[in-house]
Amino acid sequence: MSVPLETEPVETALLRRLRAFVLLLFLLGLLGAGAELLLLGHTEDRWQYTPLVLMALALLVLGWRVIDRRRVNLRIFQVLMLAWIVSGFIGLWLHYKANIEFELEMYPDLKGLALFWKAIKGTTPPSLAPGTMIQLALLGLVYTYRHPALTRKERKEN
Repeated sequence: MSVPLETEPVETALLRRLRAFVLLLFLLGLLGAGAELLLLGHTEDRWQYTPLVLMALALLVLGWRVIDRRRVNLRIFQVLMLAWIVSGFIGLWLHYKANIEFELEMYPDLKGLALFWKAIKGTTPPSLAPGTMIQLALLGLVYTYRHPALTRKERKEN
């Protein structure tokens, strides 16, 4: 058994195809979720613009990646995916809070576990919908996991 002289990891054709497939899933999810948010009019206040802005930024960074293959855009993409995760959790809280307020308007005496279940099952806004941002961000992070551009050293160009 021979040991390769290079210390850089070699990405196989299978891994490249899997990475491309994960990126395709991410892009399809991003475009689908973005279209849904726009069709639903998810633009009433600044908080509602947050996922749309984060989606646009992800598209810009990935477009930059097509033009420039350096690691910096992958690092920015990773940071952006962390922002997506934070945004998803904030969205979950905001949707839940809005549903609590709605349920209390409808049923002022509701409290405890009964209020929780009513709010979590709420559909306007859907309580768990922001979880999509978290799920897509995790897909984005899987795309960058051990990416060859992040593991090999870049040569300085003079």
